[in-house]
Amino acid sequence: MGEAPTFADVLEARRTIAPHLRPTPLHRWAGLESLVGTEVWVKHENHQPVGAFKVRGGVNLVARLTDDERARGVVTASTGNHGQSIAFASRLFVVHAVICVPEGANPAKVGAIEALGAEIVVAGKDFDEAREHCEGLAGEHGYRYVYSGNEPHLIAGVATETLEILEDEPSVEVVIVPIGGGSGAAGACLAAKAVDPSIEVIGVQSEAAPAAYRAWKEGALVEDRMETIAEGLATRVAFDLPQRIMRELLDDFVLVSDHELQTAVVAMLDHTRNLVEPAGAAPLAAALRLRERLAGRRVALVCSGGNITRAQLETALAAARDGARP
Repeated sequence: MGEAPTFADVLEARRTIAPHLRPTPLHRWAGLESLVGTEVWVKHENHQPVGAFKVRGGVNLVARLTDDERARGVVTASTGNHGQSIAFASRLFVVHAVICVPEGANPAKVGAIEALGAEIVVAGKDFDEAREHCEGLAGEHGYRYVYSGNEPHLIAGVATETLEILEDEPSVEVVIVPIGGGSGAAGACLAAKAVDPSIEVIGVQSEAAPAAYRAWKEGALVEDRMETIAEGLATRVAFDLPQRIMRELLDDFVLVSDHELQTAVVAMLDHTRNLVEPAGAAPLAAALRLRERLAGRRVALVCSGGNITRAQLETALAAARDGARP
């Protein structure tokens, strides 16, 4: 699984991905500021070519495979965005990719993976069962197994999003980032703390899938339920490498309800005109919960992805109609 990446690795990752991925927009939204009560910037990773931040890590990792690993091909497990990331990078560098997804995975994400030329294998009722099947395929066929979280090159790659935030807006004081496996939050910590140790990095996860939260709180890898609507936040077992980084550098970690995620999805649509998946809306949900604490501070929300299905959007809109919008 390797050692934790350094800030030098993040800078090298930026050089690696620069020919293939443009920096994403960082926008200040007045409507969100009226909700949160302070200066709010949104890092729009939903504008990536696969609609999510993970493509940064995928490109960085696949670019660094050895000739032998490229010839053998890669295999990984995903609920969607990580799979798209590896599929995109594998098409870019002409590597055969096998993506294991659980039954009932987000159909928009699965379709996008297939469109990128990767082979789809449906296995297991959730991510962790798909991951276990994936590990078996790696041993059987000799594929290079790509962990969805415990990969230093993935973490260094996704850390470049926070580097871009601080280059575009050096006055940012707080970065809020969603957590599933934790690669994005670990990367945010590495970049932010290297640039300015006073920058606060806050992670957010659904209370319906709190394994990473509990692992961070308890200082040990744990397994927990995984019942959230946000597949980007849905991990049943915490990942070791991101947890090691987060225990050292993450300032705080909060849980929000799935209803808060749906409310934030609609708020993002209302105030930014962006379609955002529940995981991508999680930082806004956290900011609304932490409104008093964030008062007077400059806050960046990492909108990690926009790959929402029509059914998910309709459910969120119905929930907003049934309850008060923020």
